[in-house]
Amino acid sequence: MTNLSQEQLIKYLKGRGVLHSARLERALWQIKREHFVSPAYQAEAYNDYPLGIGWAQTISQPTTVVFMLEKLQVELGDKVLDVGAGSGWQTALLSYLVGQTGRVIGLEIIGDLVSKARENINRYQLDNVQIVHADGHDGFSLSAPYDKIIVSAAASQVPENLLSQLRLGGSLIVPVGQGVQDVVLIKKIAQDRFDKQKFPGFIFVPFVKK
Repeated sequence: MTNLSQEQLIKYLKGRGVLHSARLERALWQIKREHFVSPAYQAEAYNDYPLGIGWAQTISQPTTVVFMLEKLQVELGDKVLDVGAGSGWQTALLSYLVGQTGRVIGLEIIGDLVSKARENINRYQLDNVQIVHADGHDGFSLSAPYDKIIVSAAASQVPENLLSQLRLGGSLIVPVGQGVQDVVLIKKIAQDRFDKQKFPGFIFVPFVKK
């Protein structure tokens, strides 16, 4: 199999009808996936599959990341919680999408990955991002409420803490289930009312708990 270039991956994502947003396309050009994968996988950085980043974790498949970000519809000025930041690729994409008036909090439970994500974020001098060493199930109430929340690990059910930290009108996207999961898009339409959409057929690593 021939490894894809960054240009070929972006063209592929557009050709499949996954990538629509011009701002997200610009983010994919600016934030290079090769900077967020393990050295052993540099040649495969732009192939459309997950890659190991150590500690039994992966950087997600580009199609999946783009699909979720398109559904979430991140806007300039948004405050976003990124649960399961890993090596920081999606966090960095979010930083671009929210712009200088927005803010991104990336949560990661594995201490070594927290250090790696901070190092990768610093490479891009992204001053609207904070990487926090924390359990994603708890969210991060200190900066709540959030306009958008995105979760990059499979939960057995939608975490209540995350729903409570979503602002009215805000959206949460999270993979739910065991084995093959549904990606669930949830919009908070009233204090205790939520609109839900399910998209089946995804596979994520499970949530890591303390």
